[in-house]
Amino acid sequence: MSEINREAVAHLARLAHIEMTNDELDKMAGELDVIVDSIKSVSEVAGEDIPATSHPIPLVNVFREDVVGQTLTNEEALSGAPDNAAGRFKVPAILDEE
Repeated sequence: MSEINREAVAHLARLAHIEMTNDELDKMAGELDVIVDSIKSVSEVAGEDIPATSHPIPLVNVFREDVVGQTLTNEEALSGAPDNAAGRFKVPAILDEE
């Protein structure tokens, strides 16, 4: 049995501002407990000689060459902006600076 219990789920739900009923808390605690126990059992089997795997099939990213294309001038970029100052987009402040 893992450390996931009803109280831990209730605490996380409060932190995330998620309202959960008692039945939902019990169900979620059981589901999370199964997940944590499954991870523990896999961790016990995985040894130092077994490489970590993120996907069962090898994946290869396809990258294109970085080629400079047509770009906007500063004036063109700011032409549709609702407000600008000193050659930059001007946006309302959202953080208090004290």
